[in-house]
Amino acid sequence: MAAAAAAAVGGPQPPQAEVPAPGLALDKAATAAHLKAALSRPDNRAGAEELQALLERVLSAERPLAAAADGEEAAAAGGGGGPGAAEEEALEWCKCLLAGGGGYEEFCAAVRAYDPAALCGLVWTANFVAYRCRTCGISPCMSLCAECFHQGDHTGHDFNMFRSQAGGACDCGDSNVMRESGFCKRHQIKSSSNIPCVPKDLLMMSEFVLPRFIFCLIQYLREGYNEPAADVPSEKDLNKVLQLLEPQISFLEDLTKMGGAMRSVLTQVLTNQQNYKDLTSGLGENACARKSHEKYLIALKSSGLTYPEDKLVYGIQEPSAGASTLAVQGFASAAGTLGQLDSSDEEDQDGSQGLGKRKRVKLSSNTKDQSIMDVLKHKSFLEELLFWTIKYEFPQKMVTFLLNMLPDQEYKVAFTKTFVQHYAFIMKTLKKSHESDTMSNRIVHISVQLFSNEELARQVTEECQLLDIMVTVLLYMMESCLIKSELQDEENSLHVVVNCGEALLKNNTYWPLVSDFINILSHQSVAKRFLEDHGLLVTWMNFVSFFQGMNLNKRELNEHVEFESQTYYAAFAAELEACAQPMWGLLSHCKVRETQEYTRNVVRYCLEALQDWFDAINFVDEPAPNQVTFHLPLHRYYAMFLSKAVKCQELDLDSVLPDQEMLMKLMIHPLQIQASLAEIHSNMWVRNGLQIKGQAMTYVQSHFCNSMIDPDIYLLQVCASRLDPDYFISSVFERFKVVDLLTMASQHQNTVLDAEHERSMLEGALTFLVILLSLRLHLENPNPKSGIIPGSYSFESVLSAVADFKAPVFEPGGSMQQGMYTPKAEVWDHEFDPVMVILRTVYRRDVQSAMDRYTAFLKQSGKFPGNPWPPYKKRTPLHPSYKGLMRLLHCKTLHIVLFTLLYKILMDHQNLSEHVLCMVLYLIELGLENSAEEESDEEASACGPERCHDSWFPGSNLVSNMRHFINYVRVRVPETAPEVKRDSLASTSSDSLGSLQSSRRPKVLQRENSGTAQVFSLVAERRKKFQEIINRNSSEANQVVRPKTSSKWSAPGSAPQLTTAILEIKESILSLLIKLHHKLSGKQNSYYPPWLDDIEILIQPEIPKYSHGDGITAVERILLKAALQSRMNKRIIEEICRKVTPPVPPKKITAAEKKTLDKEERRQKARERQQKLLAEFASRQKSFMETAMDVDSPESDIPMEITTAEPQVSEAVYDCVICGQSGPSSEDRPTGLVVLLQASSVLGQCRDNVEPKKLPISEEEQIYPWDTCAAVHDVRLSLLQRYFKDSSCLLAVSIGWEGGVYVQTCGHTLHIDCHKSYMESLRNDQVLQGFSVDKGEFTCPLCRQFANSVLPCYPGSNVENNLWQRPSNKSIQDLIKEVEELQGRPGAFPVSISSETNLSKEMESVMKDIKNTTQKKYRDYSKTPGSPDNDFLFMYSVARTNLELELIHRGGNLCSGGASTAGKRSCLNQLFHVLALHMRLYSIDSEYNPWRKLTQLLEEMSSQLGNEEQQPEVPILYHDVTSLLLIQILMMPQPLHKDHFTCIVKVLFTLLYTQGLVALSVKCNEEDRSAWKHTGALKKNTCDAEKSYEVLLSFVISELSKGKLYHEEGTQECATIIPVAWSPESMEKYLQDFCLPFLRITSLLQHHLFGEDLPSCQEEEEFSVLSSCLGLLPTFYQTEHPFISASCLDWPVPAFDIISQWCFEINSFTERHAEQGKALLIQESKWKLPHLLQLPENYNTIFQYYHRKTCSVCTKVPKDPAVCLVCGTFVCLKGLCCKQQSYCECVLHSQNCGAGTGIFLLINASVIIIIRGHRFCLWGSVYLDAHGEEDRDLRRGKPLYICKERYKVLEQQWISHTFDHINKRWGPHYNGL
Repeated sequence: MAAAAAAAVGGPQPPQAEVPAPGLALDKAATAAHLKAALSRPDNRAGAEELQALLERVLSAERPLAAAADGEEAAAAGGGGGPGAAEEEALEWCKCLLAGGGGYEEFCAAVRAYDPAALCGLVWTANFVAYRCRTCGISPCMSLCAECFHQGDHTGHDFNMFRSQAGGACDCGDSNVMRESGFCKRHQIKSSSNIPCVPKDLLMMSEFVLPRFIFCLIQYLREGYNEPAADVPSEKDLNKVLQLLEPQISFLEDLTKMGGAMRSVLTQVLTNQQNYKDLTSGLGENACARKSHEKYLIALKSSGLTYPEDKLVYGIQEPSAGASTLAVQGFASAAGTLGQLDSSDEEDQDGSQGLGKRKRVKLSSNTKDQSIMDVLKHKSFLEELLFWTIKYEFPQKMVTFLLNMLPDQEYKVAFTKTFVQHYAFIMKTLKKSHESDTMSNRIVHISVQLFSNEELARQVTEECQLLDIMVTVLLYMMESCLIKSELQDEENSLHVVVNCGEALLKNNTYWPLVSDFINILSHQSVAKRFLEDHGLLVTWMNFVSFFQGMNLNKRELNEHVEFESQTYYAAFAAELEACAQPMWGLLSHCKVRETQEYTRNVVRYCLEALQDWFDAINFVDEPAPNQVTFHLPLHRYYAMFLSKAVKCQELDLDSVLPDQEMLMKLMIHPLQIQASLAEIHSNMWVRNGLQIKGQAMTYVQSHFCNSMIDPDIYLLQVCASRLDPDYFISSVFERFKVVDLLTMASQHQNTVLDAEHERSMLEGALTFLVILLSLRLHLENPNPKSGIIPGSYSFESVLSAVADFKAPVFEPGGSMQQGMYTPKAEVWDHEFDPVMVILRTVYRRDVQSAMDRYTAFLKQSGKFPGNPWPPYKKRTPLHPSYKGLMRLLHCKTLHIVLFTLLYKILMDHQNLSEHVLCMVLYLIELGLENSAEEESDEEASACGPERCHDSWFPGSNLVSNMRHFINYVRVRVPETAPEVKRDSLASTSSDSLGSLQSSRRPKVLQRENSGTAQVFSLVAERRKKFQEIINRNSSEANQVVRPKTSSKWSAPGSAPQLTTAILEIKESILSLLIKLHHKLSGKQNSYYPPWLDDIEILIQPEIPKYSHGDGITAVERILLKAALQSRMNKRIIEEICRKVTPPVPPKKITAAEKKTLDKEERRQKARERQQKLLAEFASRQKSFMETAMDVDSPESDIPMEITTAEPQVSEAVYDCVICGQSGPSSEDRPTGLVVLLQASSVLGQCRDNVEPKKLPISEEEQIYPWDTCAAVHDVRLSLLQRYFKDSSCLLAVSIGWEGGVYVQTCGHTLHIDCHKSYMESLRNDQVLQGFSVDKGEFTCPLCRQFANSVLPCYPGSNVENNLWQRPSNKSIQDLIKEVEELQGRPGAFPVSISSETNLSKEMESVMKDIKNTTQKKYRDYSKTPGSPDNDFLFMYSVARTNLELELIHRGGNLCSGGASTAGKRSCLNQLFHVLALHMRLYSIDSEYNPWRKLTQLLEEMSSQLGNEEQQPEVPILYHDVTSLLLIQILMMPQPLHKDHFTCIVKVLFTLLYTQGLVALSVKCNEEDRSAWKHTGALKKNTCDAEKSYEVLLSFVISELSKGKLYHEEGTQECATIIPVAWSPESMEKYLQDFCLPFLRITSLLQHHLFGEDLPSCQEEEEFSVLSSCLGLLPTFYQTEHPFISASCLDWPVPAFDIISQWCFEINSFTERHAEQGKALLIQESKWKLPHLLQLPENYNTIFQYYHRKTCSVCTKVPKDPAVCLVCGTFVCLKGLCCKQQSYCECVLHSQNCGAGTGIFLLINASVIIIIRGHRFCLWGSVYLDAHGEEDRDLRRGKPLYICKERYKVLEQQWISHTFDHINKRWGPHYNGL
């Protein structure tokens, strides 16, 4: 038996291969059944051996892959087909054996029956569309497949659809990840209880066969892997191997899908260590297995991994067994490297990394880490399978198989442990990979499934050191790209940072590992382990310090940097992802008091790391100038943990703060960043390029600010609250480089800053202080609210409480301004905080726009009319730990600065702005609000007299310092300063100290009578404080000589001589404020203390009138607060006011009223001035126009269109919009209309049924275009061409329903020669335009409307001469003759074609343009290509298309009347001239001219039928009457007589009416016909017989009955004709409806040719109104009795004769073709207006159907599916599979469906894309979410609903052909869509 089996396989031995094969298929089953029976016996050893032998043969791994890997061997092995066939054979065997002799399908079904699947576990790959429901999710990573989502109930939940980035798996049924209420119907039932036990024998074979199968797979993987050469990427080879293994892996995948029972067998097989040992040890006699084992070891070694020692024994014992010595040596050396530096990593071999290496050695000396990185030991199939999965860079199939197994719990644990064990190896492979993106996605695809489960993560953390492994691996990964830090001390720095230019950072290669780390830190149990483990924290801080100070910017001082590096993206991303996100993860677990210990640990190691960092960069006290790094993650860790400690854990702040010296160091770098921000905004870094601005923006941008600027400001607040305030304040001004500016002198020298930057830097410094003192983000008292976890509030409810939603506005071009939330009034009133706005805005202009909105609110609500200042907002009280921060407001240094600035502003010194004043006042007000203790009214002399000489102010409290008068100040000024001239005291005493900084010290209190004024230097003060702190010895500190200013700042030789001057000041802050009030209000004595009038004000100070206002209000508010705080201040204010103001009794007008009066007056004056100017300007302009243009006629003022009312006819005058001259159009200098020619298929989309077509959303619904207007006309034409003469067919219909040329104009005219030069200039203009000049496209020079041609205006009047319009009294017979003669006269045309004039040339060229506008297939309908009939047909069809489209634009009827909707924008008149000119070139042979058939009785009827062989002409009754009308009119010489026009219309109406009667007769049934025939015959001889429809109808019926038209009705025809009871009324209505389309087109034509207005009317009277307007109705016609359409008839020849002549033609045709004859007679005349397809309410219905729909061309699911909204065709956007001759499918479809216009809905993006010719544009979306917002690319994934208004606008633009004009953003598509 076994031999037979072996023979079946066709094993390696050649003799066996020749055994005949036919009967062996049965044998497989029989063998399997036999083996199954053998194995079922209690003693199954023999069976087992037999099975093993069989599998050994079947699954022998020698052949296939070796053959596949090397081509020559494959050839030797017997042709290429060998391997594949053997594979299939092996798989067949496996299937048979598993099924144990039964059928494989039945076996699968049987196993599925035992599936206890409570989990869905569906695995998907990237780009799969899945759902996430936040209402049901427990873990934020929860996701559901579409099927489970739609089968669960999620109505009203917060869910969204998303496109998977890396792949994932469905969590339905997993209660660890989601709530059970969200499970779908299939996974709700906990089904494990009622699933029966699996019978033993069902899966018995699987347990035997699968280990061999998996081992075989592993052998293949080993065989196929060749270590890539150093530089050549080997993806190709790997992919080859993987392709060969596709069937095997798919087989395994199918097994996993059989459900739980099979999965548990697979788990057993994969994790069984004994099996693995037996099969893979490489011992034993099988050479193949040994070779395979060797390859495995080589692969391990080449991965820089060692195999633990116990295996070495084997290698040394049996060298004889053929193990290559290479492998043995490999081991030895590998084992030797254990614990040393792992040198096989390529990254370290490039020599330049010496530094990184040193670091690496230091870290790697710890052997535990080393083993994490370098040792791998595989004990089971699962482990080795994962090893190869990684080695082959995560092939999708393998990943899916490994994930499909996850619902098995036992497997999940084993797999997770294996994954962790290989973590270091994953990192190494990822780093080397060329496809790191794809690989990253696949890694995360796996890891997110494993680590999102808290229980599992905890278990692995405890058992496998998960945290150690992750942190070590991250550390190693970053070590490969370290460089020396250049921060601070470039030469001696020992600090290393990551190099942001490396691929590792630039491409975010690290993100899979970091995201895993963040994921596991979200589990509390794991995070606690991390926070408790000191060793881990040290390593982690080490890791974070790699990012500290990365991407250093150095300010370019000379020329602009050549290359702007974009590395900052990488740097910000790295800090956010690798440092900040783990930090937030850890912080989320430090919420309660019990977690204090964790915070202490982090803070301790963070400070240690910071101390190391300061040492490494040699930092003492001054930061290096002109350098800034935005990356200080260590500072930020420290800050955020401090904040948590105080806020949530009730830790004492001082217990976690370092000493003063460290605080001083800590504040330097964050402060440096704040100063640099101001420098960047002041354009001081402009030579570093745009990227530096990008960094400044990113730093405060909303996604980064929580992790960047907020912690920095908080850290500075902590430092400020603990350091000496004077030191801190002076540091700030020194960092911002504005110390020199703070002098009382009007001129000063600034050695470190250019004058133009001073103002903005001063603003920056003050603004920073305001932010520092008012920001409360991390400083608030722990109020009950803050205990709430972020996110527990519903965002929506908070939002709706503070703001109103302003729905989005959409522009006609489809683009949309986003909807906005605008703050409610009370928010503006009470909550608006400009400080927060400044902190959070990226651009300064955003601050301005916030202020503008605030201003608008105040004006609207009537709270303040003028330009308000940013309002002052009361701050919440500080947490007790930060009380020290307020000392900044009460330090003398700040008071000196404020005093100086107030003085300077009052004296109008340069470089001070309103913003500076605003911030100064803000700081004063903050100080008053936060005055420490209510000071007593006595002079507070706590400071003691001995300190007084050292300062300007007596104490440090702002309240008392405000009233302190300062008399003299000594300043250092340049000799040129005005102070020097007028100051004789200058010689008193000179002080060289601080000569570079502003140096000043005040004359102290009067009591102290030192005669000299003292100098004060900010910098010196700061140095002194620093020395004090450093020396820690107060006695020593007092004697220390102040160090000279550091030489760093001085610029020797540049400054002119400074000299000392003493200024007399005699002011206090209070007096300065009062004077400022006067200055701002522009009036003396404007301030009057309000409490003198109303004492109440002091009791109840919160006065609404002070809360909003400008500077005056601010000053008043401050003075009021100052008076409130101390009686003394109140008294002094009153005194100052009395001094300035003589005590006049107060006026009743308040200051505010006065101000408004003043303003009014000023405004009035301004208005008068403006008016005067405008008048003067107008008169000047007029006189210029008169001189410049030699205009002699006064008509130039009236519009160009000269109305028909004028009796004398003047030529039409046109304005050229290029040269500006007016004049008529002439032969040699023609004028032309700017027109846009476009091909259009809109007409062809009209349908005859009222039901709008819906977009198909299931397989059943399909749209067939057979009922569209275009299809019907096509069928008609091809039917005529089948039976009639071609040239005659081409005169019987119109074309242009599809691909017709539509001409539209903006109404502007230009000289054609001007236009040519304009086009030339456009051609030479290199600016990228949205149109193609080579194709003749341009924009109208006046209105910028898109155009592509110029239509010459015909010389002559605009509206045809009145002479031609007077009705003559000629009889109709005479007129008919005249018409015939005129038509026969070839080229009877005022412009003779023979002489080539400019005009005729232009007319020819525009005709060419018109032809080229549409594709050839829409012009050529003739059977003989290039026949002149084609051109003839095309030309009159252009006229038809334009008339029909205008009719559609008017809504399909002419009831509204009036002038054309486009008014002067219609160009039909000019178009007619051009067409007529060309039509006359083709004279119709008078024989064939249909005019004769209409107006003459032809004698020899029979002769026509004689020529059987020649095709007959088209019977006149089959002609399209409107086409005849256009042919007749265009054949006439222009301009046309009104009489001739009416004559043609009358004649054609008789034909039309007859056609209506014929159609009616065909529509009704036999009885009706005979009845009518009878009734009509009775009336035939009455006088009015020719105008009675009954008579005519009966005559038509009797005539046609002679032929076969009405025959063979009895058979199948009856069913199709619906029996209608025809009453006279319904017949009359039918006839009117039949004739109306013709009447409408004719009326429009008359309107354009003769300029007659269209009358408006009701719908029911449209027929009568139009017919009288056209002159069909006799004038004497009475309208009393019901209107009868037949009364319009005016037969040129006896009616009955001509009708019988017409009917005869029909009869002779129906003799042979009755069916077709009848079909041609019934013309559908009632077309409904064209519409786009109707879309479903909910976007999801479209999305679910189309996004999985396969393309009809390549049967794959397209990447970018789209659907045409005109016809519903499904197309691939940019799909290369469907490309035809370099045209992609959308472009191709737009040409076929819309003649170049396509409207497509992009399924995956929900937006609409318009293709117009060679251009395309995005037209926004017609599906909006609940807020009325678009969701482009479905990023948010919220439900979307149709917006009917937008869809209507889109449809309107399609119908009116205005896409080109309305949409602005066009680009070329190069046929690639």
